[in-house]
Formats: sequence, structure tokens, C-alpha cells
Amino acid sequence: MCGIVGGVTNQDITPLLLDGLKRLEYRGYDSSGLVVLSKKNSLNRARSVGKVKNLEKNLKARQNKIKGNIGIAHTRWATHGEPANHNSHPHISNQVVSVVHNGIIENYLELKDSQIKQGYKFTSDTDTEVIAHAIAFSMKSSNTFLKSVQKAINTFDGSYGLGIVSPKYPNIIIATRKGSPLVIGVGKEGNYIASDQMALLSVTKKFIFLEDGDVAELKLKKITIYDKDGNKVERPIIISKIKEGQVDLGDYKHFMQKEIFEQPQSIRDTLESRITKETVVVSAFGGKANDIFKKIKQIQIVACGTSYNAGLVAKYWLEDIAKIPCNVEVASEYRYRHPLILNDTLFVTISQSGETADTLEALKIAKKINNKIYTLCICNSAESSITRESNLTFLTHAGPEIGVASTKAFTTQLVALALLTCSIGVINQTISKQNEKAIVNGLKLLPSLINETLLQESQIKKLAVRFKDKNSALFLGRGTMYAIAMEGALKLKEISYIHAEAYPAGELKHGPIALIDENMPVIAIAPNDELLDKLKSNLQEVKSRGSQMIVFEDKDSQVKSMKAMEVIQITSNLGRITAPIIFTIPLQLLSYHVALIKRTDVDKPRNLAKSVTVE
Repeated sequence: MCGIVGGVTNQDITPLLLDGLKRLEYRGYDSSGLVVLSKKNSLNRARSVGKVKNLEKNLKARQNKIKGNIGIAHTRWATHGEPANHNSHPHISNQVVSVVHNGIIENYLELKDSQIKQGYKFTSDTDTEVIAHAIAFSMKSSNTFLKSVQKAINTFDGSYGLGIVSPKYPNIIIATRKGSPLVIGVGKEGNYIASDQMALLSVTKKFIFLEDGDVAELKLKKITIYDKDGNKVERPIIISKIKEGQVDLGDYKHFMQKEIFEQPQSIRDTLESRITKETVVVSAFGGKANDIFKKIKQIQIVACGTSYNAGLVAKYWLEDIAKIPCNVEVASEYRYRHPLILNDTLFVTISQSGETADTLEALKIAKKINNKIYTLCICNSAESSITRESNLTFLTHAGPEIGVASTKAFTTQLVALALLTCSIGVINQTISKQNEKAIVNGLKLLPSLINETLLQESQIKKLAVRFKDKNSALFLGRGTMYAIAMEGALKLKEISYIHAEAYPAGELKHGPIALIDENMPVIAIAPNDELLDKLKSNLQEVKSRGSQMIVFEDKDSQVKSMKAMEVIQITSNLGRITAPIIFTIPLQLLSYHVALIKRTDVDKPRNLAKSVTVE
């Protein structure tokens, strides 16, 4: 979603702000801007619609260069008001305060009406401008910058991560957050703020993760943090394990391509220390996991997008293999439907960033509804909000994922859910030692099986040409492969802008078959399982309607190729756990190469953001 970067240093801050914005581009945005406090103590601002390179050109074209030692910058993803210069951040109120903002102020119309009566003029259509005016108004009655901000934020309903500067306090940046992530970077040449630690990797590896309600005052050599009640607090400094090379393209054309090929290593890293030669290490889910897993009677999974698809796969595993009831819901719906939550439920949230707004709020609501539940998050970010809200945490080790379309985060989530399934089954004696050993052996094979699957890229690349002039596609699967078909359809529409839908193959005659003709490509997944014969019958139904078909199969499935049907053998001897993970890979490659043919922005598709931190 939107990105924030700022800092107070002993050097010119403008190059650092631009570098930070570029590092945040992967999150998705439609405009960018910055404010720097000049040596003459004035707010100098530049804003541009589109890519950060447009802002960079804007700055280079200026006769009066924007320079200074303190500043804030922002990449905006439009919520209130169209993408336009006047709606871009930072926003300024009467030249006394400037603000960058992630989140949504829900009562902004009420505040705006009040501020207009106070004499403030609005130059944008955003909710953020009320923040700047509210702080400017508070400064009239407060004797410090800190108190002005503390007073103003008490009037806001909604979520925010804020970076604030003022000419009246030329040596200070104020940072505060509620429901939107914000970190402080502790550096040798100064102190910094960002919505994502990757924005600051060029200047520091030391980070402080602010808690909800915290207000921080940053000076060149001092950081002071106050909690939501105004008490001075200490927050730990965390040393980031992210390496700068991890966020470079290397020899790849796109981050998505790089991340597809990083999956064998990401899965090795996620499995490391979580399995032994023959068993799953239950304590990988937390020190209390053993006791909690003994008590739970059902599981509720809540997630969004790709993480939701991972949850759907896990439902099959948990009920079929671990023999425990499981429900899966979209977080944005779950949080508003007044759910009934039974005692002894394991409430599982899945989020790559750990900051997904709907998933985080669903977790908070569930805890309020029933305090006799247990909570587990599966996440790729150690210091995220969701990890702090959960009893148990399982960190996937996917590493930084820059491409908006999730790849390695998804497959490592599936690995985590497989380990969860096995752990619960072993603890509750629904999985035998022999079956546990078989699952562990299958998980160990995953990296080599994925490498084998990646060898099919050249063949998949040729198939992608078929989609050059297509506007729609249909994905089919049965059992866990239905969820993988959903993930394949999501990937294709995310980055190629082709309308794609997934259906259980058995549902064809209940409506979807009406869509099928020679212009509708159909992609099917055919593992060698108990539903294979029924799937083959479904494929015959599709072919009799003249469709162009692509079938990704287990080598042992032996789907008979027909006219206008291409059968791609992926690998063999896949089990219930490994098959969904492996069949994900060709669908990722297909969507990637179709996007290349369509000439879309693979890593930053239109209208999408990497981390959805607002509703």
C-alpha cells in the first residue's frame, strides 16, 4: 500500500528520500512526493503523479534545488481522491506543519467541516489533509511539537502511520502509528522512519518497531518514544536479517521471476529446524504449542487473497489427514458478519506481511468475541502487528517478496500449514508415526521436485503464446487442486489482466460449461489421486465443446492428449501434501510468461499493492 520514508541526518536528506521511495515501489502506488525543511527553515515540496522517476525528473528540473537535513516522503495509493498532484502527499497546513500518512481517517468529513469553520482551506480531496490542519490547530495551544501531535491524534477515528515535520521545530520528526505499520531506523548519521524496513537498508540494519498508539520524537542523536497513554517507554532495537542483495534483481528480468526460482531455497529455509529425520518439531509453532494443540476442538482460518487460497488447501489437509474440523473465510467478510466462535478454537491468521488490515482486525474481533480461543499466525515478517497479537507464531522464511503477485510466500505458507496439519495430527494421535515419517520425507523432497518442475519453463513459455489475444480463461481442479486452480486464476488476472475464474471440475455442468467454446482456454490440474478418473471425464466434457486445453499432470496420471489439448507432465509420485505445492509452480510460470506477452508491468500490476494495510 502507501509508503513512508523520512529522516533527520547530518547530510542532505533528499537522495535518501528518493532511494527509500524507490525501495518502496514494490508496494504499489500511483503518485509520490517529498517535503524537505530547508536551511532557511521553510517547507520545500515536490510531488508527481506516476512512478518515482517522475518525481526525480521534477526535482532535477528545478532551478532551486530541494536540499536540507530533515524531510519526509511518500508513495500514495489513492483511496480518497483521484491520483493527481494536488492529492499527493506530503500535505501542508499554512506552512507550519507537513504530514505524510498511511491509513484512513474515518471521521475526516466531520473534522473537515469543523476545520472549514475554523478558517482552514482545503487544497485536496484526501482524508490526510485534515491531519495536517488538526496538528496546526493544536500547535496554537500546545507548547511542544510532541504535545501538539498527541492532542491532534486523539481526535482521529481510523488508522494511521504518520511522519510529521514543522518549521517551528526544525530539528524534530514526529512519528506515530495506529493500525498502520511504522518503523524507526537507528543510524550512524541520523535517525529515520519508514513504513517498511527495506526503505532504510542503505543506511541502517537497526530498527525499532512502534506499537499501536506510540508517538516517537526523533532528533539527530536522540529517539524518545511515548505510549498511547503518554508514558515514556523503551522499545527494543531489532537487527534486521534482510540482506541488501535479497532485494536486487541479480540476473533475473523481474522480481516475480526471481522469486519463482527462489522457491526451492525458501522451502529449505522454512523447513530448517522445523523437522528432524522422521518427525515434525511441534515447538516450531511456539513453546506452548504442544499444550494448545491438545486442547483445540476445531480450527478457523482467516486470510485474504493468496493467503486465503493457502487456507483452502489446508482445510482439506486438516480434515482429511489430521481429522479436525476446519473452516476458512475471507477476512474482509469475517470481520463484519458477527461470527459465532466456539471455545477451544484455534484461530489461524495467514498473512505474508503480517499487516493485512482486514486479517488483523478479524483477529482482534475474534479475541474480543471469545477470550477462550487460541490464536496462531503464519507470517513472513517477524516484527509485524499480527505476530504481536497472536499466542503462537510460525514464521515462514520466504525472505523479502517484492513482486506484487505472491509466489514463494504462498508455497512457504503451504509448507507451514502442512507442518501444522502434521503437528496437530501427531499430538492428537490421528496421524501415526509411519504417516508422520511419510509426510516429513515428502516435505524434504519438495526443493528437488520444484527444481524438476522449473525445468518445464521453456515448454510453458511456448504455451503462453496461446493467450496473446485471449480475454478470459478457465481453471479446473478437484479436491486440493481446486484451491490451486483458484491461485492459478488469481495469478493470471493479477499480472496479465486476463479475466480468469476457477471452478471445481465437478461443477462444470452447473453453469460454467456454458462459457466453453474454441475461444476459451481451459487449464486443468491432474494429479494421480482418487479423483483422477472423475477429472478425466470432466475433461472429456470440456473437449467435446471445442475448447483449447492445457493439462498439467503427474507423470502417472496418463491423461490422453486430444486435438487442441496440450498435456504437460510435471513430475511423479506426488502425495496429498506435496502435490498442491508442486502444481502451483507451472501455474506461476504460465501467468508470468503470459504477462510478458501481454507486456504488462509484471512486478507492479495496475491498481494493486503488495501489502493491503487499509480496507
